[in-house]
Amino acid sequence: MSKQVEQVTARTKAHVGSRMCESLPSSTTSPRPHKYQEISNTLMEAILAGDFPPGSYLPSESALMKSFGVSRVTIRLALNVLRDASLIVGHQGKGYFVCTLQAVQDLGRLQGFGELMAPLGVETRSEVLSADIVAAPAAAAAALSVKRGEDLVKIRRIRIAAQEAMSIDVSYFPLSIGQRLLELDLPHTDIFALIENKLGIEIGFADITMTVVPVEPDIGRLLNVNQGDVVIRTERLTYDASGRPIDYEHLFVRADCHQFKIRVPRW
Repeated sequence: MSKQVEQVTARTKAHVGSRMCESLPSSTTSPRPHKYQEISNTLMEAILAGDFPPGSYLPSESALMKSFGVSRVTIRLALNVLRDASLIVGHQGKGYFVCTLQAVQDLGRLQGFGELMAPLGVETRSEVLSADIVAAPAAAAAALSVKRGEDLVKIRRIRIAAQEAMSIDVSYFPLSIGQRLLELDLPHTDIFALIENKLGIEIGFADITMTVVPVEPDIGRLLNVNQGDVVIRTERLTYDASGRPIDYEHLFVRADCHQFKIRVPRW
């Protein structure tokens, strides 16, 4: 187990250069992070790269101490960072269990996928499955206040974090917005960010309905979800600041990869 950590550490050091090996910051560089932060970054990169897959255990604290050449206090601080990011769970007498990567969505905020994953330091991207002009189906037409059969832009994407497929997004846009989106960097940028930063449209709010549904065969295949299991289906209608509907979506997300939180007042 210690050898595995040493191999992971060596790969990460090669990736980040000599940063991990310097004993003091130079006068021409910004202050280096604390040692525990460097170790937590190293372990996080290893987890996200699949060196420690979900369901496995990290090496023991003693093995980590030996591999990184630090005290138990430093190792525990590093592990606390991973625990706070919901990447590991401590099991008494067994060690630290690696969890499935989870996006934590605050239902009191309207966020894109990249914004959800940013606190974990996880790189995200999209695979565009299709991007077409289609006749508006009934639900999309009603949501976007257009006639049924009127042309809309439909975009289907797989949302990916740390090489894991997390959700399938099916989005409809009015032509005035959708055709401009088709010319932009859909694989690497959230659509909300493109709408606001590239199209200059201020997003106001969204109406959201969430339902747990049996996974459809094509969705299950793309998300690696077994037939008979469920996904969370989110219907989201987003409006601009003036109250005009601009984005109607169905999001199919893996239940094991998402947490939802909301603050609810007593009255």
